Amino acid sequence: MSHILALDQGTTSSRAILFDAGLRPVATAQAEFPQHFPAPGRVEHDPADLWASTAGTARSVLERAGIGPERVAAIGITNQRETTLVWDAETGEPVHRAIVWQDRRTAPHCERLRAEGLEPMVAGRTGLLLDPYFSATKLGWILDQVEGARARAEAGRLRFGTVDSFLIWKLTGGAVHATDATNAARTMLYDIHRGDWDAELCALFGVPRAMLPEVRDCAADYGFTRPDLFGRPLPILGVAGDQQAAAMGQACFAPGMMKATYGTGAFLLLNTGTEAVASRARLLTTIAARLGGRTTYALEGSIFVAGAVVQWLRDGLRIIRDAAETQALAEAADPSQAVYLVPAFTGLGAPWWDPDARGALHGLTRGTGPAEIARAALESVGFQTRDLVEAIRADWPGLGAGTVLRVDGGMAASDFAMQFLADILGAPVDRPVVRETTALGAAWLAGMQAGLCPGPEGFAASWALDRRFLPGMAGEERDRRHGGWRDAVARTLRRPPG
Repeated sequence: MSHILALDQGTTSSRAILFDAGLRPVATAQAEFPQHFPAPGRVEHDPADLWASTAGTARSVLERAGIGPERVAAIGITNQRETTLVWDAETGEPVHRAIVWQDRRTAPHCERLRAEGLEPMVAGRTGLLLDPYFSATKLGWILDQVEGARARAEAGRLRFGTVDSFLIWKLTGGAVHATDATNAARTMLYDIHRGDWDAELCALFGVPRAMLPEVRDCAADYGFTRPDLFGRPLPILGVAGDQQAAAMGQACFAPGMMKATYGTGAFLLLNTGTEAVASRARLLTTIAARLGGRTTYALEGSIFVAGAVVQWLRDGLRIIRDAAETQALAEAADPSQAVYLVPAFTGLGAPWWDPDARGALHGLTRGTGPAEIARAALESVGFQTRDLVEAIRADWPGLGAGTVLRVDGGMAASDFAMQFLADILGAPVDRPVVRETTALGAAWLAGMQAGLCPGPEGFAASWALDRRFLPGMAGEERDRRHGGWRDAVARTLRRPPG
């Protein structure tokens, strides 16, 4: 029993990565699944696709590695957060498609609650702002819009979960309905200070308490898989939302350490230790981890569109066939053209929080072509990250100008994007050897709980650098280009900041 199976269920694909006891990747399997856009601003997943792709990649990775289930010590799960599922407690059948974290259909509901002056109370308990990004209003929408759902929920016949809870339910054959503290903290129903579901918030959003899963530590016993899935029951011993798992995979255990993950969206977390810092810059206060009953916190900034902008270049504009082509295209762009792409395809996240903003290209000329648009797409991620870092610095004055940012995720593979990131931040950017840090964090949690892996300090000592990107852009140019970006954002916003 010398291997750990990490299940990484993301927004556009599911991956399974098998790690050995030294947390070295042995084999990987990945499967994309369809995205559903039933109306503008709405994003859904078929729960059957989430389950089939997860179970399928888990079996595939064991086959590829030639590893039998008797050699797997534990399973760790990490997942896209906030995405909301409701299913029947007896049959396990979902009552609606999963409503994805990117979905904006409940923006009017959030506006009404904000107009009633409820945001300070919600933020004070959950660390979150009133935004359709989070689970509570999505869950309320399902209960109100699906015929008979509210009555069934109040009768105790329905269950709610983020993706981790749904997968645990399916893996254990309905034996376990649980989540971890990092995922619970993203629902807008969980008091991150008391460490429990909040009755007043449940009432505010119309959510019966009986629907909610039990909240456990990130490294804990989440039951055993059904024997028929892998040939023998396997223990599930680690669970964390994808961004918190990535922060753990990046060994950001000390206060002041910071990481950014560039997947479909991009998410920057700063570890604040045992202090839950209330943001004045419209960032989120969230749970970084709960280990051994001890909670650590983080400040988080969320970018809704990062890697998805490259997908748009490929699938929407069709100016590239593969993400790797963006580097050469961007390098060929005319440096004299100041083209800015604000990728507000599903609104803007932190620090703007404008769900009604939509994407825009600024600075177009007759000479603008695919190369300039590709460069603007990659640079948009760096500009958005700088906005987050400046907001974090306002909330955490101890964050020095040269604080290292650790990066991971698919877009971190782009040398052009990471060099621009270092340039526009004016700070070093570190890319680790193991870039699948989300899965690594989940594997470490499960391995630590199984007794195979060391604790945080020992794990941090194993973190290895692939490349450090150092800033080379002059300060005057850095500020001029960021000023152009801020002007483009101001022209894109539908409502004033704050």
